[in-house]
Amino acid sequence: MEKDCLFCNIVKGDIDTEFLLETEDVVVFKDINPHAPVHLLIVPKRHIRSINDLTDADRTVVAEMLMVGKEMAAQQQVAEAGYKLLFNVEHGGGQRVFHLHLHLLAGKDW
Repeated sequence: MEKDCLFCNIVKGDIDTEFLLETEDVVVFKDINPHAPVHLLIVPKRHIRSINDLTDADRTVVAEMLMVGKEMAAQQQVAEAGYKLLFNVEHGGGQRVFHLHLHLLAGKDW
C-alpha cells in the first residue's frame, strides 16, 4: 500500500466508501465523479500503479477485475443493454489516480 494513494486509503478503510462488492483481491465502489448513470470502479486491493507496471504475477488480479466487471454489469442490470469496461493508462491516456482501476460505464447512449 502507498500511504498517499487515494485508492489504497479507500481499500484500507481510511476513507469512508461503500463497497458494492469486495473479494479477497478487489473492491468495487461508485465513482464520485460519474461520467454515466452507472459508473463503478473496480480496484485491486494491492497497489499496482498502472497497466504499464503489470508483471506476470498480476495476471490473476487483472482477470478477476474483468470477471468482476461482468458480474457487476449483471448486478446493475446493464449487461443486456451494454456497457464499457475501460482502463485509462498514464496521464496522456486519462489516468488521474495512479492505482490501477477498471471503469464500468453504462446507461448512456454513447
